[in-house]
Amino acid sequence: MLPYLLMFFAIGMELSGTTFLKMSHGFTVLIPTILCLGSYGLSFFSFSRALNSLNLALAYATWSAVGILATTFISWHFFGEKLTTIGMIAVVLIIVGCVLLNLYGVDK
Repeated sequence: MLPYLLMFFAIGMELSGTTFLKMSHGFTVLIPTILCLGSYGLSFFSFSRALNSLNLALAYATWSAVGILATTFISWHFFGEKLTTIGMIAVVLIIVGCVLLNLYGVDK
């Protein structure tokens, strides 16, 4: 259970880091820059600990699917960025691929 908590904490910190990265305007605004770097540091530390027990392919596929979906929502909700219909279909296909990898892609 703990490895999954660490992985989802890592995903949350990566999402925070990416959001602060956007807010830092290319590392030109101090506070978002510091928060970005701290979030990424916590993210990679937590993910490295989770990988002591989790399969890398499955963990990274989960990270990717959750990250893409959440980043798409964050970019729309907080920054007013929009996807085209093709972009939305692409996000869905990526998530479907990640789910299939989690369910059937790795020998247990």
